[in-house]
Amino acid sequence: MRVGVLGGTFDPVHLGHLAIAEEVRIKLDLDRVIFIPAGQPQLRSNEYLTPASDRLRMVELATGDNPRVQVCDIEIQRSGPTYTVDTLVEVGQRLGSDTSLYFIVGADILGQFHRWKDPEKVLEACHLVVVSRPGHQDDDWPEWFQGADSAKDKVTQLEIPRVDISGTEIRRRASLGESVRHLVPDVVAEYIQDRKLYA
Repeated sequence: MRVGVLGGTFDPVHLGHLAIAEEVRIKLDLDRVIFIPAGQPQLRSNEYLTPASDRLRMVELATGDNPRVQVCDIEIQRSGPTYTVDTLVEVGQRLGSDTSLYFIVGADILGQFHRWKDPEKVLEACHLVVVSRPGHQDDDWPEWFQGADSAKDKVTQLEIPRVDISGTEIRRRASLGESVRHLVPDVVAEYIQDRKLYA
């Protein structure tokens, strides 16, 4: 079985996230994609995040009509800082040895990848799928990848339609009482409004 993994703070989940998941699923012929909302990412430990229960619920609402998508709360349930390598290892153990994981990331994270916990083990646990993102040079591969044996044949660069939607902009608009429809699914827009998130 071939399973995509898309992690993130999802604060909030938006149409760009959904488009990335669907494009990667189709182009790599994945059986399904698992969304994993972050608990407290170590590299963003100083940032304020909307409560995990709200971020999780928004992802559930956004993906509820897609049978090829699942939502996993593994990082939210874990106490303390969360690390990608631990998540991938645990997900792989849960799904079994006949499952191949495809961890989906934006090209913008490549410059920080060497700062992650055990980046070599991340590549042992999954195949890294690097998708194009607005404003970043997709062919600008950091030195770490060029010198890492573990990266050979474990990284796929994938061109997908660029969806330039920013969580920061969504939060800004919501804080001003402006509409966020057409940036997030309607059910998520309603949830943000009902819960007065970002106000």
